[in-house]
Amino acid sequence: MNIRIYYEDTDCGGIVYHTNYIKYCERARSELFFKHGVMPNTDRVGLVVRHIECDFLDSARLGDLLVVDSKIIKLGKTSIILQQNIECKNKIIFNARIKLACIDIKNKKIQKIPDEILKVLIKVMKNEK
Repeated sequence: MNIRIYYEDTDCGGIVYHTNYIKYCERARSELFFKHGVMPNTDRVGLVVRHIECDFLDSARLGDLLVVDSKIIKLGKTSIILQQNIECKNKIIFNARIKLACIDIKNKKIQKIPDEILKVLIKVMKNEK
């Protein structure tokens, strides 16, 4: 997924705020579903961030075009682990390993990933190979 950096993404010096990299990863994860015509949640379950490990390797600036690459590392019955990298000018400037858990929205308990979401994740994994 490509993301252009606008003034709203930066501080007064034109450098991207650190929290925005996590937002860009979230957008890219949502796009994995949207391009398959599926929502990343249902009326009863959703994927939530359980854990993030990330490294800020460099910074992006106003006007830069970023590329967010998302790869599924592990797909379990109730969780997913992704590797997400953000590149700027063919250089990785941010990387994150993110664990998502599937939960029941009402009772906030871990839930099996529903078939409609699982099908998209399997398609994404097959396209990565």
